[in-house]
Amino acid sequence: MPELPEVETVRRGLAPVMEGAVIARAEVNREGLRWPFPPDMVGRLSGQKVVSLRRRSKYILADLASGETLLIHLGMSGRMQVSGDPLGRFAHEHPAAEKHDHVVLHMEGGARITFNDPRRFGAMDLFATEKAGAHPLLAKLGPEPLGNSFDAAGLAAALAGRNTPIKSALLDQRIVAGLGNIYVCEALFRSGISPRRRAGNIGAARAAALVAVIRDVLLRAIEAGGSSLRDFRQADGELGYFQHSFDVYGREGQPCRREGCAGTVRRIVQSGRSSFYCGKCQR
Repeated sequence: MPELPEVETVRRGLAPVMEGAVIARAEVNREGLRWPFPPDMVGRLSGQKVVSLRRRSKYILADLASGETLLIHLGMSGRMQVSGDPLGRFAHEHPAAEKHDHVVLHMEGGARITFNDPRRFGAMDLFATEKAGAHPLLAKLGPEPLGNSFDAAGLAAALAGRNTPIKSALLDQRIVAGLGNIYVCEALFRSGISPRRRAGNIGAARAAALVAVIRDVLLRAIEAGGSSLRDFRQADGELGYFQHSFDVYGREGQPCRREGCAGTVRRIVQSGRSSFYCGKCQR
């Protein structure tokens, strides 16, 4: 499932053709994806200006002039591809319609945004912008890891007293929003913290280091266009490239990349997810 860097990459790719532009016509080709689409989705989107395009955790939020917000979740295999941009920022001509093109936004000026999702685990919803904080998918989210509210003191407080492994704690969206399996594995490696360590044993110094490393890993991944392991594509159809910089994720049995460490990357299963780490230099 796309994590924060992939979703932010898509948001940035959509922004040039969505922000400040009008959705001339919305085309909805099924009743829903993971959940049913909201009532009269076509009518509520068609003719609306996109005031801003933002991200919260792993969700893209398009604020409309109508006072509503379109929430987009890519799910496991969702892609949003831009075609036909008249300003030449996207070279792709409009492709032929595909079986899993479930929602198509025809923008004024000729650009088209197609949401394709073969597995149909994605989602879209419409709700009053002023009530975004109360939406069931957004209400309990923790701080954004790239925002000012994510700091060492806050993280240390959120982890205090928790017996769960730090890997599982960082995947808890109530503690920090947007992190997934890939980037937690990478951040823990670069912080020298074992995924087995109890969250409550992360002191102030380790929390401070972890905050800095999480930010750095996410920013580097965004700069690389995210990680493409299976279905992920950027808005222009290109792959992400951060997977070529993985230190531990997917590298089971390979040598540790930390200078001076003679360990090998191990894989264990925690809460049903694979954790990759070096048992020698991560403590």
